[in-house]
Amino acid sequence: MIEIDGFMGEGGGQIIRTSVALATLLGKKIHIFNVRAKRSPKGFRPQHIIGVKTVAALAKAEVKGLNVGSTDLVFIPKARLSGEFVFNIGTAGSISLVLQSLMPTAAFTSGKVRFTITGGTDVRWSPTIDYIKYVKLPILKKMGYNTTLSVSRRGHYPKGGGKVTMEIQPLKRIEPINITDFGSVKKIKGVSHCVKLPKHVAERQAKAATAVLNQSGFKDVIVPTEWYSSEKDQHLGPGSGIILYAETTSNSVIGANALGEKGKPAEKVGTEAANKLVKELQSKMPIDRHMADMLVPYMAIADGESTIKVSEITTHLLTNVKIATLVAGVKFKVEGQLKFSGKISVKGLGLINDFF
Repeated sequence: MIEIDGFMGEGGGQIIRTSVALATLLGKKIHIFNVRAKRSPKGFRPQHIIGVKTVAALAKAEVKGLNVGSTDLVFIPKARLSGEFVFNIGTAGSISLVLQSLMPTAAFTSGKVRFTITGGTDVRWSPTIDYIKYVKLPILKKMGYNTTLSVSRRGHYPKGGGKVTMEIQPLKRIEPINITDFGSVKKIKGVSHCVKLPKHVAERQAKAATAVLNQSGFKDVIVPTEWYSSEKDQHLGPGSGIILYAETTSNSVIGANALGEKGKPAEKVGTEAANKLVKELQSKMPIDRHMADMLVPYMAIADGESTIKVSEITTHLLTNVKIATLVAGVKFKVEGQLKFSGKISVKGLGLINDFF
């Protein structure tokens, strides 16, 4: 059994998500102790429990210690199932974070996997569902990952109620990824949305973001708005947000987003997202700081050597590297210092889908 100290690195939920995903893929037993040791309160919270339960359903896993406040988890996967699964987080907990655990495993099954998940699509401290759709999935597609994602309802804090469906086609192997050249920005796209709020909220977010990008020298910017009239707005609570993403000549996608909240002007939301994207683009690195750590599990199992250059080496990235090293047994090479840009490379396991 692989022993994993939850105190390592960022010391939060990322350790749980990456560990159970790789353990299920590789059929390895894991024991995580000191779960979320650097968070207050420590241990499992409801949103982390549902994340493990979803993977356990896919893996027919034996699980011990999965309750609120527990700081100890034993996870023993026994299968990789295909089919249709329905999960309800029950709160505004992040759907995107649940998908982080589910997605690697779902591609290595005997048939198509379809998830329908209810929860939060646009919540703090997690990638938004638009970031997954417009940044993560296009980059994973370069590795042969074949999926579709649809959002039938958005869910914001505190009511949640968002509904997302993802279909994942099985593949034989994950191709390595090599993105080290920034090239230049071809165009910047995005989506500015609001629900149960006046249409001008989404419009003001988009206008403010476009203005900042134009002032920074980016002229080809397209940010449409998403809004619902009262008779068509079936969302449970109000909320807003904006995703911005740059497509580069090196065929990479670099993203940034921001969320609205009570008392936060729409202009501030748009400006915040635009400033984040400008900072990413000024680094001249082809992979943004959030996408970098999400790629680690896929690089670890890819059939060949992968290399990416990232805008910032974060604690989340280094934590995922440590987990992948422990569970998958691969050796990552990290060039660069924490909070600075750098390069990550690894020769993947070359995991082959044994259902093929």
